[in-house]
Amino acid sequence: MKKILLALSLSPLFLFAQSAKKTQNKPKSNSAQVEQTAQKAPVNSGSQTVQKQFTISAKLTGLPENSTVSVSDVNIPKDTVAKAIVKDGAFILKGSVQEPNLYYLNLGGAQKRAVLFLGNDQITVSGDVNDLQQLQIKGSSSHDDFMNFQQVFNPKFQSISALAQQINSGSNDSLMNIYNQQLADVKNQIGEFVKNKKSSPVSPFLLLVTYEMMSDPETVENRLTSLDENVQSGFYGKLLKQELDKLKIGSIGSQAIEFTQNDTTGKPVSLSEFKGKYVLIDFWASWCRPCRMENPNVVKAFNKFKDKNFTVLGISLDRSKEAWIEAINFDQLQWTQLSDLKFWSNEVAIKYGIQSIPQNFLVDPNGKIVGKNLRGEALEDRLCELLGCD
Repeated sequence: MKKILLALSLSPLFLFAQSAKKTQNKPKSNSAQVEQTAQKAPVNSGSQTVQKQFTISAKLTGLPENSTVSVSDVNIPKDTVAKAIVKDGAFILKGSVQEPNLYYLNLGGAQKRAVLFLGNDQITVSGDVNDLQQLQIKGSSSHDDFMNFQQVFNPKFQSISALAQQINSGSNDSLMNIYNQQLADVKNQIGEFVKNKKSSPVSPFLLLVTYEMMSDPETVENRLTSLDENVQSGFYGKLLKQELDKLKIGSIGSQAIEFTQNDTTGKPVSLSEFKGKYVLIDFWASWCRPCRMENPNVVKAFNKFKDKNFTVLGISLDRSKEAWIEAINFDQLQWTQLSDLKFWSNEVAIKYGIQSIPQNFLVDPNGKIVGKNLRGEALEDRLCELLGCD
């Protein structure tokens, strides 16, 4: 089960923060602006230099008089882009940013903040600070796209997250069909959003915060490269490209990464010991309901092909040795099982960039990966192609 799904019911900002923590290359906005005074970013336009900046003109009820309002970076809240003082419920903020990005509108003494997808736009804000969800924010196409993203996807994310929690807790197996249907719908919706908004910086943002939902990184990469070049080369596009490069570790056609880990008796076992065989490296855990549901398919394939130069090498993301061994015996997993009992910090899982389970990699006798995430009949079909079927 994808770890990200457990967080999907939270705001997209939480999702983005998890991704953004993986890099230190975020382009910073211009440093602090004071009392509505803008630092301007010059842009060359023909023979004339044009000063690009944003202006936020707001009239809000519920703001304390003479309180301070500001704009700050979502991921670096102390990076203040602009400040202003409230007069008669109104203020004007001016500043400049290098590209459209997520920022907080901090509403002073009200101890509240709204989220803006802010570029160098002329924006108006109206409403009540006690009802931030109903603020009227106009003048920014990027923010409009961000609001559209939230309206379309947040309810879907919440539903999928709730289903994921039910499945992990051992609820009715029929929920898996509903889960898979809803997940497929979200994937299609992501494709439609990106297709219709190729020039929007929200498109790479959407791809970034949902890429772990996709079982096919190539699809995500194709969607990224379909976007306008300027948004591909922006912050979210660059960060997504870094994440996709990591996902190429363990891709079909690449060499399997060598590893050594202890089996259930504490004996170290290395992948290289299986050289000359077809090996299914199977990442799973006793607590993972979808993994346990998939195990009968792996058992069937193992029994069918074990005499044809094929075996399975299980890598468990368990924490409890007792639960791990109990699951091995209950599911009748008769192949070598390894684990360091470090949960998601399993060292082999980290090497292979595992962000969700079940996952598997089919390795040929020369150590090359020739299949990935083969489940159900797909595993048996691929083995038939390689080893023949009676």
